[in-house]
Amino acid sequence: MSDIVVQVRGLTRAFGKKQVLDGVSMDLRAGSVTGFVGSNGAGKTTTLRAMLGLLPSEGQTLFLGRPLLAWKAPSRVVGAAFGGVGGHPKHRVRDHLRMVAAGAGVPDARVDEVLERVGMREAATARLASLSLGMSQRVGLAQALLGSPRVLILDEPANGLDPHAIRWLRDFLRTLADAGTAVLVSSHLLAEMQQMADRVAVLSQGRIVSEASMSDLLARADSQAVVQVQLAPDDVRKLAALTSRHDIRLRQTGPDTADITGVNRERLARLCLGDGIPLFLLTETRPTLEDFYLTIAREEFKIA
Repeated sequence: MSDIVVQVRGLTRAFGKKQVLDGVSMDLRAGSVTGFVGSNGAGKTTTLRAMLGLLPSEGQTLFLGRPLLAWKAPSRVVGAAFGGVGGHPKHRVRDHLRMVAAGAGVPDARVDEVLERVGMREAATARLASLSLGMSQRVGLAQALLGSPRVLILDEPANGLDPHAIRWLRDFLRTLADAGTAVLVSSHLLAEMQQMADRVAVLSQGRIVSEASMSDLLARADSQAVVQVQLAPDDVRKLAALTSRHDIRLRQTGPDTADITGVNRERLARLCLGDGIPLFLLTETRPTLEDFYLTIAREEFKIA
């Protein structure tokens, strides 16, 4: 059986003459955290709202093979949070969540369970208006989890969180995914996605321009890594001959320095050791997910 639990196909949406979404398609897999990355204004939130039927659009999104409206209890299929929690500012956290739970057919006992899971049990009697942005994010996450959904969709959940809370969020989403939940996290914090996501979908100018596993992206980063070396000037020719034999590219940057691509630092060190070429300096610069995104977005901009 396929592990794909959400299929997004051809989502298209315009606001007036502005095309915001242009045939967005992607898949979400059970047991996987998918990072949905793009710059501010790329259309991430619009995509998420269109997926959930909160915004009219062309195209289709299937949750476990059906449109969301075909499910009698949609909160048990998908939970979503869009930047905190919406409710009357004078309502207390527990009361607000009980009201939402009642509408979803979820027992009251579930409210304290999710508050405990997101570390907000002690704030259960706080009024929504008194919550900090980070606390509001956690309550929004608790609300999304009320129905124990198979799919979790979060829009910029790290906003307002301090570094400790971001680490907590990363570990929490990993635990959910390991239990089989399909998690989609939109963010412009690309460095955080590099630590959190199993897969990455890149949105640029309303289109998905790349969708791949994080391991594939890191392999691509390996292929684009630049190794800087320093060695005796008399050994530069020997190193050039070695790299030529192994189809490795060398660019001499000084009388005793060179940049090398097509090989990682560890393999180059072993090759040089085997040929008796001593290296005085060996460093490596690898592209990050942010570098990857900027490259892809730039290429897309040229095409459009």
